[in-house]
Amino acid sequence: MTPVFVMTRRWVQLLLGLFLYGIAIAMMIRAAIGISPWDVLAQGISLRTGIPFGLVTNIVGVVVLLLWIPLRQRLGIGTVLNALLIGPSAEVGLWLIPLQDNIWMRILLFVGGLLLLAIATGLYIGARFGPGPRDGLMTGINKKYGVRIWIVRTSIEIVVLVIGWILGGNVGFGTLAFALLVGPLVHITMPILRVPDAPTTPEPAASPAESR
Repeated sequence: MTPVFVMTRRWVQLLLGLFLYGIAIAMMIRAAIGISPWDVLAQGISLRTGIPFGLVTNIVGVVVLLLWIPLRQRLGIGTVLNALLIGPSAEVGLWLIPLQDNIWMRILLFVGGLLLLAIATGLYIGARFGPGPRDGLMTGINKKYGVRIWIVRTSIEIVVLVIGWILGGNVGFGTLAFALLVGPLVHITMPILRVPDAPTTPEPAASPAESR
């Protein structure tokens, strides 16, 4: 693969992954059987303030990015676009996907959303343009304070889940399913969808005359 092809693929993966990530969030919200901790927080804030869910998602992402400053984390273009694009794509999904009354349809919608989110995560992380705001916050705390990643992640997600639940966000069976399954699913999709490095052109071997 040429460097141009690799770079084009990276950009396509990044933008497609971020768009599909928002659609996946919308699918799980419409399933109404529980959503991820960060989405519980955004939904709770949205319910309390009347601000659209997608805009709240953007605001939360920007606030999380501000927390990177004391951690001295470096922003990637993928990090910034993550904070800006997932919210609008989630709003598109909420507009397109109707609420479901049948419990089996809701379960199928949630499962489809979870699988799509794992694929979307593999796409945008595999593009290698930088981690999402929330992932960068966890790795930044790990690097600065030496706290293990799983402890940081669990602690942060418990806090945002409790706050979101108090504000009225949807906590349910799907929240537990998300917590248990998203890690293993992303573990599968990330290596498959990672864009390989562009090949480097080897320098031509020097002729005997040039090597003198």
